[in-house]
Amino acid sequence: MGKLQYKKMKGSSNLRQRLVLATLSSTPLLIEDIRAEHTLPGLHPHEISFLRLLEKLCDDCSLIINETGTKLKYQPGTIMGGTHDLVHDCALTRSISYYLEPLLVLALFSKKPLTITLRGITNDSKDPSVDTFRSTTLQLLKRFGVPSEGLDLRIVSRGSAPLGGGEVILSIPIVHCLNAVNLTDVGMVKRIRGVAYSTRVSFQFDNSMIHSARGIFNRFIPDVYIFSDHKKGPAAGNSPGYGISLVAETNEGCYISADTAISYGRTEETGEIEEEKKELMPPEEVGEQIASVLLGEIEQGGVVDSTHQGLLFILCALCPQDVSKVRVGKLSPYGIETLRHIRDFLGVKFVIKPDPSTETVILKCVGCGMKNLSRKAS
Repeated sequence: MGKLQYKKMKGSSNLRQRLVLATLSSTPLLIEDIRAEHTLPGLHPHEISFLRLLEKLCDDCSLIINETGTKLKYQPGTIMGGTHDLVHDCALTRSISYYLEPLLVLALFSKKPLTITLRGITNDSKDPSVDTFRSTTLQLLKRFGVPSEGLDLRIVSRGSAPLGGGEVILSIPIVHCLNAVNLTDVGMVKRIRGVAYSTRVSFQFDNSMIHSARGIFNRFIPDVYIFSDHKKGPAAGNSPGYGISLVAETNEGCYISADTAISYGRTEETGEIEEEKKELMPPEEVGEQIASVLLGEIEQGGVVDSTHQGLLFILCALCPQDVSKVRVGKLSPYGIETLRHIRDFLGVKFVIKPDPSTETVILKCVGCGMKNLSRKAS
């Protein structure tokens, strides 16, 4: 056997994405200078937690981290999946959604369908909420031919920052391959749905957020329904918090989302609870603000919102060797970085063409033809 050739990269940016694409493409990866010049160098707690999750999910993968955490060697293994007692306690510096998106992509190409329990923070201000994941992210997978049966996210309990205490159960089926897509027609918004949640605070917080959000939407569309999910006791987790997740559904089957969560946080570097208690935004303002953010996302004119651009591009790149064509609004920095990583790991290049008439961008690519050899074509 010859010496293993590692793909060399530097820095800490988009670590999750690099590891996911390295796993799917079976590319050994060497990442150096991970926050080498920072006051607190090396990997953060949530990044180490994600690496441990990869170890649980994959067989024969190898992870070597140096003493300072500034250098990582990763040799991918076989994605196993499975449903037997898979549980992961997520680091409390990021929410559960930080782990959900990469799990989603990997599990589609695993040996067995995946069912896993994740514990930690369900809603925070850094990542999309578990509600958005359930209402929007899972819907996006169905456009690529992923079956509805066995595709689910169940919220057992909620957990706000900084102490978490939430729990979700994620189920993902396996596919032989994805379907190439042509998603260029956004359509018109036909309904708006949402969830306002609160943990360890008054249920009036939910009502205030719902009332203020509806006040914005009712000027434009009559079909608006926002559910209230007020938790107490063990189902409310360990910290007080509140927030709202909104999704607009179009008559062409597109889902555009926006959300936020309000609570006391932790510093991302150390995971320590912030000492200075900041003044939290009143629930009335939360509802108004996120309703306005959602209207801004709809105005962008893409088939997905800005937070889902990266996932959309990865799914297109994993499709069979056929042309996929999608329309997005202004390219987000994360979306642009995703396109670069797709080129580096999968060898897929997108043709990017601005559409001045709608101020949107149309992207086309021929997929890499990723197949799950564990599942025979039906």
